[in-house]
Amino acid sequence: MPREAATPGDVDSPYAWLRLVITLALGTVACVGTWSVIVVLPTLQLEFGTLRGGASMPYTLAMLGFAAGGILMGRLVDRLGIVVPVLIGAALLCVGYILAALTTSIWQFALLSAVIGFGSAAGFAPLISDLSHWFRKHRAVAVSFAASGSYLAGAVWPLVIDHFQFAYGWRAVHVGIGLFVPFAMVPLGLALSRKPAQTSYAAAEAATEAAREELGLSPRQLQGLLVVAGFACCMAMSMPQVHLVAYCGDLGYGVAVGAQIVSLMLGLGVVSRVGSGAIADRIGAGPMLLIGSAMQAVALLLFLFFDSRSSLWVIAGLFGLFQGGIVPMYAVIIRQFLPPREAGARISLVLTATVLGMAAGGLAAGFIYDATQSYRLAFLHGLLWNLVNLALIGWLLVWPKWRRRSRAVRGHLRA
Repeated sequence: MPREAATPGDVDSPYAWLRLVITLALGTVACVGTWSVIVVLPTLQLEFGTLRGGASMPYTLAMLGFAAGGILMGRLVDRLGIVVPVLIGAALLCVGYILAALTTSIWQFALLSAVIGFGSAAGFAPLISDLSHWFRKHRAVAVSFAASGSYLAGAVWPLVIDHFQFAYGWRAVHVGIGLFVPFAMVPLGLALSRKPAQTSYAAAEAATEAAREELGLSPRQLQGLLVVAGFACCMAMSMPQVHLVAYCGDLGYGVAVGAQIVSLMLGLGVVSRVGSGAIADRIGAGPMLLIGSAMQAVALLLFLFFDSRSSLWVIAGLFGLFQGGIVPMYAVIIRQFLPPREAGARISLVLTATVLGMAAGGLAAGFIYDATQSYRLAFLHGLLWNLVNLALIGWLLVWPKWRRRSRAVRGHLRA
């Protein structure tokens, strides 16, 4: 498939912003696979006769598929561009959803959820990596827009699925999604066939080398720190996102209310992502990441003490506003400090760690609930992981200043 090379002037250009809009629409469609299972979780638990932990398994396998797909498709983006991963994702989503509608056990559904998650991965890290090459001055806000596709999917798809599930059943809904997704994804993906110019890569390489020298960490050290930090923050983030629908059902407010609250939370998460990106372009991605993580910890703490219907609406909204901008900041940090020609693989690896954190956190919360018949310890469990993330990101911000100060002291002593 021929691809037209972009000129250096295309960076931060009107074409780049058009590409952002297409990317956002594509991510919104493709990321249905990360949200559909949380809406049908209570239905699956009843139909297949399993406990909450067992019913959480499809979500966990969907996230594992999403993680594996992110890594493999990230490598494909570096080598072939974005179109091939999008077409692969569309095909897998079509097959996965239609076959999931035919399952007769929770384990069959869980295995096909892994296929669905793998396909949905095309709508997240690969798209973020691809778009990051088209912006320099406004990279943080652009990356945040690209990452907002997953949250727009979370704001739109749960309401759509809940409505049609009530009217036609979850199996019919899955068939409908399987038919709709490739119909939308294929033309959007083909519209992104253009690639950045080689001169853009060369300029970005020089900038990242200089920034990395100032930071004082090797690519491997920085990559490892971001992987652990990303996993920790999403272990914390997963509890409200995965279990809030079921939590509202347990409290007697109804699954539909839970889906509406999740939709609000993720809709405000989009606002948070865009706003955080705009702020990060001014103060830097690292400080913005620290602020977002601290605010997420506050929201998790509020969940521990308030569970009335009105308070859940308020806290979930705050949670969306607080944590929505966290994940895109990892991608911006990678593009600031690590080689641009490896952006697809490196961004995908760190974002895969966040996905694994979501998967492990969602599963852990389910088993904690089964053991205690309460989500209180699950919220506390998430808060502790959030503190780990805060410690790592705080160290990352302090380390360069401490390093410069130590070098200055050593130089003064030698003099």
